[in-house]
Amino acid sequence: MDTQRYFYGTGKRKTAVARVRLYPGTGQITVNQKPVDAYFGWASLRDVAGEAFVTTQMQGKFDAMITVQGGGISGQAEAIRHGVTRALIAMDETLKPALKQAGLVTRDARMKERKKPGLKRARKAPQFTKR
Repeated sequence: MDTQRYFYGTGKRKTAVARVRLYPGTGQITVNQKPVDAYFGWASLRDVAGEAFVTTQMQGKFDAMITVQGGGISGQAEAIRHGVTRALIAMDETLKPALKQAGLVTRDARMKERKKPGLKRARKAPQFTKR
């Protein structure tokens, strides 16, 4: 590990953007100045956010200061996962194969399709009436 103060990673998912800073520490994760348990009410979202730590067996070795904006809580949790993955790779390049194997390195670029004129949603058309 380098003598750097912290390791940085930016994660994105849908319209959510997470800025992650990892400090050597005891495993405290803070999201927008709140503990991760208070920010994400569902345990499944907490598991998604910390998946990179579990994959690399780094639970409890880093404190994470995370700022996340945009999107909903699901997109934010996945953006945090992507940001933590990038920060871990910045810390130690040898972790990349394990993270790539788990599918955490690639940014999930799927976005909501835009609404088209004359339609109710992106593809849903109004009901057709013959007469």
